[in-house]
Amino acid sequence: MLSSHTTAGRSDSCTYMSIMSAAPRETVVVVGLGMVGIAFIEKLLDLDTEHRYRIVTCGEETHLAYNRVALTEYFQHRNIEKLYLNSPEWYQEQDPGRFSFYTGEAVVSLDTESRTVTTDTGRIIAYDHCVLATGSDASLPAYADLSVPGVFVYRNISDINKLLKWAEMEGMEGCSAVVIGGGLLGLEAAKAVYDLPSVKDVTIIHRQAYPLSRQLDAQGGEIVLRRIESMGVTFLGSTTVQSIHTDDKGVLVGLELADGTTLKCGIVVFAIGITPRDDLARKTGLACSTRGGIIVDDHLQTSVKDVYAIGECASWKDNTYGLIAPGIEMADILAFNFTQARTQVGSFKLRQMNNPDLSTKLKLMGVDVASFGDYFAERRVRPITPNRRTVKKGTLAQDPAGSGVEEAHKPHDASSPKKRHGAAAAAAEGPVEAVTYRDPFGGVYKKYIFSADGKYLLGGMMVGDASEYAKLVAMVKKKKALDVPPSQFIIGSRTGLDDLGADLDDDAQICSCHNVSKGRIVQCIKDGVQSVADIKKKTKAGSGCGGCTCVPLVTNIVKAELKKAGVAVSNHLCPHFALFRADLFNVVKVKKLKTMPDIMKAVGTNPSAIGCEICKPAVGSILSSLWNEHVMDPVHHSNQDTNDRFLGNIQRNGTFSVVPRVPAGEITPDKLIVLGQVAKKYGLYTKITGGQRIDLFGAEKADLPSIWKELVDAGFESGHAYGKALRTVKSCVGTSWCRYGIGDSVGMAVQLEERYKGIRSPHKFKGGVSGCVRECAEAQGKDFGLIATDKGWNIFVCGNGGANPRHATLLAADVPPSRVIRILDRFIMYYIRTADKLMRTARWLESMEGGIEKLRKVILDDQLGICADLERDMDELVGTYYDEWKAVVNDQERQRKFRQFVNTDERVPQAEKIVERGQSRPANWTKEAPTLIFRETDVGSPKDLWKWRKVATVHDLTPTDGGTTSAAVRYGDSQIAIFHIPNKGYFATQQMCPHRRAFVLDHGIIGDDPSTGSLYVSCPMHKRNFNLVSGKCLNDDSYGVLAFDVRVDGHELQLLLPEQDELDTVIGTSKWMVRQATQQVLSKTPDATVEIVGPSEIASEDKVCDGAACSGPHFDW
Repeated sequence: MLSSHTTAGRSDSCTYMSIMSAAPRETVVVVGLGMVGIAFIEKLLDLDTEHRYRIVTCGEETHLAYNRVALTEYFQHRNIEKLYLNSPEWYQEQDPGRFSFYTGEAVVSLDTESRTVTTDTGRIIAYDHCVLATGSDASLPAYADLSVPGVFVYRNISDINKLLKWAEMEGMEGCSAVVIGGGLLGLEAAKAVYDLPSVKDVTIIHRQAYPLSRQLDAQGGEIVLRRIESMGVTFLGSTTVQSIHTDDKGVLVGLELADGTTLKCGIVVFAIGITPRDDLARKTGLACSTRGGIIVDDHLQTSVKDVYAIGECASWKDNTYGLIAPGIEMADILAFNFTQARTQVGSFKLRQMNNPDLSTKLKLMGVDVASFGDYFAERRVRPITPNRRTVKKGTLAQDPAGSGVEEAHKPHDASSPKKRHGAAAAAAEGPVEAVTYRDPFGGVYKKYIFSADGKYLLGGMMVGDASEYAKLVAMVKKKKALDVPPSQFIIGSRTGLDDLGADLDDDAQICSCHNVSKGRIVQCIKDGVQSVADIKKKTKAGSGCGGCTCVPLVTNIVKAELKKAGVAVSNHLCPHFALFRADLFNVVKVKKLKTMPDIMKAVGTNPSAIGCEICKPAVGSILSSLWNEHVMDPVHHSNQDTNDRFLGNIQRNGTFSVVPRVPAGEITPDKLIVLGQVAKKYGLYTKITGGQRIDLFGAEKADLPSIWKELVDAGFESGHAYGKALRTVKSCVGTSWCRYGIGDSVGMAVQLEERYKGIRSPHKFKGGVSGCVRECAEAQGKDFGLIATDKGWNIFVCGNGGANPRHATLLAADVPPSRVIRILDRFIMYYIRTADKLMRTARWLESMEGGIEKLRKVILDDQLGICADLERDMDELVGTYYDEWKAVVNDQERQRKFRQFVNTDERVPQAEKIVERGQSRPANWTKEAPTLIFRETDVGSPKDLWKWRKVATVHDLTPTDGGTTSAAVRYGDSQIAIFHIPNKGYFATQQMCPHRRAFVLDHGIIGDDPSTGSLYVSCPMHKRNFNLVSGKCLNDDSYGVLAFDVRVDGHELQLLLPEQDELDTVIGTSKWMVRQATQQVLSKTPDATVEIVGPSEIASEDKVCDGAACSGPHFDW
């Protein structure tokens, strides 16, 4: 054990400490080493990540800080170390430059002029900040005299040791004990004395009619009283003590009660309340309350600058608090303000003291007792009376005894419920109703108080069963409207097998619209049906009225029966990998695989396969999340979807959007001007995005490097709007401008966006930071979101908008600003590691076994022991960041990949442009895409008359063994895509995808069938897959393309082609370009089919089909 007068790493001979001008740390002196004092020290050490403070503390007791709430346990084991809040080793392990302590040494004077404190040993300690945590003494009535043998208080270890020594003295066997006070402390003392071997009987004297009168009403108190009396303890209520009787030796022999009767006893313990210890403050001249306590402001500062008071000694708004929770809250506030007001992630509004939560949950006299929220709302608020409202029998029971009990309490102690504030304030201050449950046989009593409309839970009390205490306290604190009726809090909701339909007979009707029985559904599953959608097709169940209520039951039955049948749905990445994405991620990480060919050889189903449009982007994302090599490196380029392939979002006319990063939406006027100049120069359509940045649409692929150079030169970076990566961290203006701001939302959002920019993940993810609960940044609709509260940041995760919006879930509440980034590091990296391909965080959480509780255990509690690994991995990944746009701007070879055609510098528009609201945009697509299949027979001359024609060089395609490459060439008015596949050769198809007439096939991912090896290109627009040999669409027989033979002659790439005009007649750009007039015609006939017509039938380019001519089943241009 550590001895008294111990300092961690300092000599006792040191009699003076001062802050030297060169010292980097400020000294914080904490006067008092009790529960609140050590809580403040722990929090300050924990939050002071920048090591700005050195803490020195003095405790007058010879023991280290211990748990006073557990004093009763000391009676059993008599071992003080079992009560220590921190082990002696914890003190020794602290950095002596940050924390030193002295036990058995009391501070006796405080000099605010010289900013020093002096202890009873003569030690002088200089401070920059002084925190008084001197606690309280036990309150005593005027007649009490602790010098009388047999008279005790129940406050600290010294008091307990004195009591134990007295009770074990010779002659005390069979003595009677009296505890004065029937509150929390009184019942604790009564139980402790009751267990003493020498005590024969115990009596509790309480001025109220029932025990715990400050936590319970009469009915709840009666349940506790029954428990007390069943133990053989006598309870004397509604009475007081007048005086103490002693014998001729001055030893206690009894008490005289208010009615004049005498109660014999050999032990009396006073447990009637506390008195703040403010003597040091009064001697110093600090302002103190006439009711006791050191006066503090909302930031817990006393009347003297840099001197603070926390815990039971502090008087805030003329109230002191005898519960531990408010003291811990004060310690939390002060430590937060010392460390979090200004951090590397921005500033934060100083936390202020608010009405503390006075909820309590204890086991007293062997019975669970809890109270929470405004548990005495009925005493303060007018209840609804029958003449104002009719109350249905059995739903709301009003406590008849709750309003007739007068509550007695110390005038200086505020440990009682206060009025509520915030969203539910109006409801809380209006009429209330109570739902009660009383079981005298089981010793259970519950009373929950609601607003009169039943929408808000205001408070309550529980005796005998407090199992739902934590959940109910959280509901009261959130002050949100309830989504269940009040009665459910007592009788519960119906759950179990009936919800799953497992208890239904096979002849039970499941869908009344189509008379579908459970047996029919079960039979379908036995016949091989494995989805709810297929069940609906087979039986029509749930498809009758459009809002059929049987669908959830059908779903549950299907799931239960599939599980019973042992059916497991494969979640393999694709046919190329018989692994989940998470498993593949771990293999790549552990084996340190760096390329797609290496991964395919290591774990692919066919080592020589090249992959597909599903696994290639997934593997590309994994490689970027681990090693972050440039996606345009030859070995990685072929893995990318078109957006990542060209670092911009492809639009429906084959052009790209450019979205520079604007962290947190904060941008200078000069940068705004640059964006305008670039947009004007390149004819770009501009729009403000929902993520608080500016999107420049319509950039031609060949212009992208030039546009990026101008933006990079102006200080912009890639916004990664094209990648499955961090998009934006949206913010409000927070404390920068807003009068309601609490947190520096802009500063935090900038830090987060700068940290996570460029990080690729299973799907795109977005963030939001709101500077207060008004939530202007919509943080609860983001993959991660922060909302400032007066205690820190609430962290929400796994929300998203889109087709299936999901409100984010609270991961952690009141997180100090300095802790936010590490929690988000873990969350994002865990998501990257474990989510399935193209899975948003919302679906990831929904599919996670254990849900948000599991996620909290992993991210906050480190259940898996991987938090340090997650943080390290994120640090390493963040350290690899580079601007992908700038890497292209500085590399001529990469810029070559942005040419529209490799055989000419001429450019061809891909779609007609129209002007709308002062800006140009592409002509509309048709509502429905007509069937369009190209065949060699559509060409005017047979294939045996076609000739080999040079269209490009081998160098134009930059072939590599690491992956596929592609390029487009122009041949007359026709566009042709050429592909190189390692070990397979060269292939070519028309450039236009017939589905939406987009000239983009050279941008598509090349894939193969791992079992047959057949090759195809996947259109980047809507993933129509076209065989590279036959041109047949493999996943939609409504479409087909022309495929061409390719050969290599020296350095030349040659295609077998017809004459230019013959090919132009079939696939010419001007013929198939999307035009507004065409869209209007085709939209009138959604079932149309396009027929390829010969040269003699071709209409002029400018001809517009009128309604009569275009009324047939096919069209020409």
